[in-house]
Amino acid sequence: MSEPGDIPTVQRVSVLDTDLSVHVEQRPVPRPGPGEVLVRVRSVGVCGSDIHYFEHGRIADFVVESPLVLGHESSGTVVAVGAGVDDLPVGTTVAMEPGVPCASCEQCRAGRYNLCPDVQFFATPPVDGTFCEYVVLPRAFAHPVPAHVSFDAAALVEPLSVGVWACQKAKVRLGTRVLVTGAGPVGMMAALVARANGASEITVSDTNPDRLGRAASMGFATVDPRTTSLPDAVIADVLLECSGAPTAIDAGIRAVAPAGTVVLVGMSPSTMVELPVGVIQGRELWVTGTFRYAHTYPTAIDLVSSGRVDLDALVSRSFALEEAEQALTYSRTDPAAMKVMVHA
Repeated sequence: MSEPGDIPTVQRVSVLDTDLSVHVEQRPVPRPGPGEVLVRVRSVGVCGSDIHYFEHGRIADFVVESPLVLGHESSGTVVAVGAGVDDLPVGTTVAMEPGVPCASCEQCRAGRYNLCPDVQFFATPPVDGTFCEYVVLPRAFAHPVPAHVSFDAAALVEPLSVGVWACQKAKVRLGTRVLVTGAGPVGMMAALVARANGASEITVSDTNPDRLGRAASMGFATVDPRTTSLPDAVIADVLLECSGAPTAIDAGIRAVAPAGTVVLVGMSPSTMVELPVGVIQGRELWVTGTFRYAHTYPTAIDLVSSGRVDLDALVSRSFALEEAEQALTYSRTDPAAMKVMVHA
């Protein structure tokens, strides 16, 4: 193992307890094994899933049954490497891909590692996340980022990857007309990627006026479905549905042109959602879902490092590690907040 001599033996870790309170404690600093790297965490984005675990203690079948470290949108600096790692120098800034698959199941062998049933994903119970100072992960999931990219932007490569994956599934390219329903962080990431891919028209829909204002300030056409019918206002080749709201799914599908594509990205609060089957059949629409992403980090990093996507513009507020609970509750007081960051 290669490492400098100034790595401490203990670190600060922000922990979500089973009573859904948050506190900072000290834990041992891990050491990288063969094929692994030790990363000094610098920036972590607060995701909706982190907030959901904090507020409800579970997401579907994933339940906080023991103390859990939240955070999975993360970046940092390589401070030590394990045996066999000779292509990632100490001091390199990395974006950390949070889902480590088994590499041997049918889905992994087919290249669909995001569908691995045994994936170990940061901050998904019982796997700890990155609201901490140091974390170990396999070299293959520590992606080098150019030095001119900020730690915040490097951390947000993770949600940007969701947008990259959605646009890849939809085959968004030069001239594509895109409708994005849901102007939250994922929706805006999807819209930014669509624009970088050359989409000719991008319309963002939401019922939150603050978020619509943010989308408009970033140069996107906007629609408030409470006052304007989506099918009357928009004709899209692609729907990137990022809200999970049944009404948005229905209205968005009705705005898609014949032979268009519908990509369901947002997670619905219900496992069952009605679809306008007559519209889907009559227009021969392609409908698919997404689950996280696969093989997207190099593309996402290129979008950021080239300047085609500005992730720093999405950062609304930053908090220290000791203020993680404030970071998790910040959106309650700022409805316009887009991305909140925790700095370790």
